[in-house]
Amino acid sequence: MLVNTDINLTKILSALFSVGCLCSPMVYAEKIDCSSSNSNSNSNSNSNSMTLKKICGKHFNETREKLNTDYKTALLISDAPIRLLEDTHSLWFKRLQQCKSINCYEQQFELRRDDLKFYTSLNQSLTNHYLRFEQGQIAHAPVHLQVHQLTKDKIKIEGIAYRNPNNKANSQSVAFLAYTATNQKHQIKDNEHDCQYQFNFNKAILSVKTQQKGCERFVGVYRIYD
Repeated sequence: MLVNTDINLTKILSALFSVGCLCSPMVYAEKIDCSSSNSNSNSNSNSNSMTLKKICGKHFNETREKLNTDYKTALLISDAPIRLLEDTHSLWFKRLQQCKSINCYEQQFELRRDDLKFYTSLNQSLTNHYLRFEQGQIAHAPVHLQVHQLTKDKIKIEGIAYRNPNNKANSQSVAFLAYTATNQKHQIKDNEHDCQYQFNFNKAILSVKTQQKGCERFVGVYRIYD
């Protein structure tokens, strides 16, 4: 079994291999690219262009650089799956594109930086991450579930279902929280909303169902990131 140092070294080498090196274009694939923010585009990326024009202004220079640094750091030292970091970053940028105010942009930058620091600072080896999928792609209304192995016999399940980022801060997402014994993880009660769910873990796939009306937000098929 690899010791932690070996695991971290393997993680770093894998990241460098997958993105080339720190100065190659691929490591910046998810970096906010302001070089094209003023280009004239007639494609379907109008929303993308408008977002770039907003966040590439001087107002966001420092915030943008801090986020780019946090993202590169997470890619190199977090033990969370690299694909998870990439996909959640893409989902974050899609939410950013929905913003209609400076306040919304600022909130989204802050939330993403908090997420990246979470991936970097905490041990992810005892956590399984799941994103909801529809027709082979990440769901249009994204949901992220995390299953934490607290002890040999106890797990904690956290989740977040994303809503419109222009909503008030307390209504931009819906939280999920449950604690259960490992041998009872198929019947889950969400303590946040008193909803009962059936969790069916099947290798890389998690199916979530419920019979309760008003509890459908977390229902669906999820794919594990490992």
